[in-house]
Amino acid sequence: MKVGIVCAGDVELEPFLPILNVCKVTERAMLRFYEGQVEGIKVVALFSGVCKVNAAIASQILIDLFGVNMIINSGTAGGMDPKLEIFDTVISTEVCYHDVAADILTEFHPGMKSIFFQADRELIELTKVAVKKLRQEGHVFWGRMVTGESFITDEGRQKINSEFTPLTVDMETASIAHVCYVNSIPFISIRCVTDTAAYSGIDNFEENCAKASMIAKDITVALLNELGSK
Repeated sequence: MKVGIVCAGDVELEPFLPILNVCKVTERAMLRFYEGQVEGIKVVALFSGVCKVNAAIASQILIDLFGVNMIINSGTAGGMDPKLEIFDTVISTEVCYHDVAADILTEFHPGMKSIFFQADRELIELTKVAVKKLRQEGHVFWGRMVTGESFITDEGRQKINSEFTPLTVDMETASIAHVCYVNSIPFISIRCVTDTAAYSGIDNFEENCAKASMIAKDITVALLNELGSK
């Protein structure tokens, strides 16, 4: 088993580096891939850079060059559901784009039955086991995430909520799920909330990003521990 861990930014990746027994660092496509082990599991981790294309490039390289057979997306997100508070964590059950026409994915490649990419059911269940063993700040929810090419503050929030009713929004998750779907490998996303409707904007994201990234890392590592004990 080899697991790819994709983070969007360097702050989101940073909590993994001290615990990753790095055997090798490889640079490809202007990205730096860290190979090692976490909880006895072979891991290749990196930050892809923000936005859908960057995350997709990183994910496909993880599969083609490093031979990972599952990908975990770890990091931060904006809270969309009013019940979410800063430092709550959402684990994906399904993911979609909020800025791509619905028929793009259903009428054309890859010919999906719906616009939603499903997270791996076994990984979802393992996260539930893992979370019960943790004492992390905030609550953990499982549900829908949406992805688009813009940071959502107040503009666009109502439209996204009315069309998709997501728990969170970000700029990478659906593209990573998309790559995993066409390559038939398991995927899950673990994202901790940095900003909400009540506390919106880049300033809140920047203030909360490091702590939220650490929370997401802790849950990701707990999931790896469950995978290693199977």
